[in-house]
Amino acid sequence: MTTVLECQSIEKYYGSKSTVTKALDNISFSVDKGEFVGIMGASGSGKTTLLNCISTIDSVTAGRILVNDVDITQLKSSKLSEFRRNELGFIFQDFNLLDTLTGFENIALALTITKVPAMMINSQVQKVANQLQISDVLEKFPYQMSGGQ
Repeated sequence: MTTVLECQSIEKYYGSKSTVTKALDNISFSVDKGEFVGIMGASGSGKTTLLNCISTIDSVTAGRILVNDVDITQLKSSKLSEFRRNELGFIFQDFNLLDTLTGFENIALALTITKVPAMMINSQVQKVANQLQISDVLEKFPYQMSGGQ
């Protein structure tokens, strides 16, 4: 089976030498295409830190993260931005939507940034909305949506 994500000896430390906090200490695992993975642990155990490192929101202190055989820990800033734009999608627990745009417009903006042709945006927004079962909020502004939407 094809490995789509591989974390090799991931470490993430915060603080200075005298007050180092180990958020992640030698984490290694892989995820194959088609697998579903759950990350579980007590509060403060590093779940969010791990996801932030995998999603390039944060960087690792040591180790490697490979996504489709690309070592994202070695990408320069411009290549990392390109990688985020073309290869990653985020669904945050809290809203990270633009308040002045509707749900449709927020999704369309992301597609515009990734250079989806204008004539395809409407159908792509509808496709994503159907997959996420959020078609009923496309015309709503973020303040009109519930946290679960």
